[in-house]
Amino acid sequence: MKNETAIKLIEFIEEIGIPVSEGTIEGDTIIPGIFIKDGGLLVDEEKLTYPGDLLHEAGHLAVKPSSERPHVTENVGNDGAEEMMSILWSWAAAVHLKLDPKIVFHDGGYKGGSDHLIETFTNEAYIGLPMLQWVGMAVDKANAEKAGIKPFPNMIKWLRD
Repeated sequence: MKNETAIKLIEFIEEIGIPVSEGTIEGDTIIPGIFIKDGGLLVDEEKLTYPGDLLHEAGHLAVKPSSERPHVTENVGNDGAEEMMSILWSWAAAVHLKLDPKIVFHDGGYKGGSDHLIETFTNEAYIGLPMLQWVGMAVDKANAEKAGIKPFPNMIKWLRD
């Protein structure tokens, strides 16, 4: 891997427990250069258009229960709650890694809504936070204060369980 941003993201993703391997991906994938296989990410650097997509795809795996994660290949499903959680998880990861949000929320993704997401999250309107809180991955300000921990975008844990 030569792309410094991709290297940084892959190191983080592996550090939290999601396996990443490099290799050639034959054919098209939902996200260029990334294929989800057996609960991990296969990355083809030559086809990887946006390194920040690594965080979003890792987010999909991170919010899945550990019993499901190893069985996820290619398609993460169409659960709207998990989609919102993975988007917000990506934001938390970008903040944690001190990334420019445009690396993850780039103009080529999110159905043209990247700028809106950045603005919304910058203003601390965290769509999806109740679900991350429900599964024990993060807490809002009020609950963080009661528990004596940092609120979102700080994560209590990076993997659901």
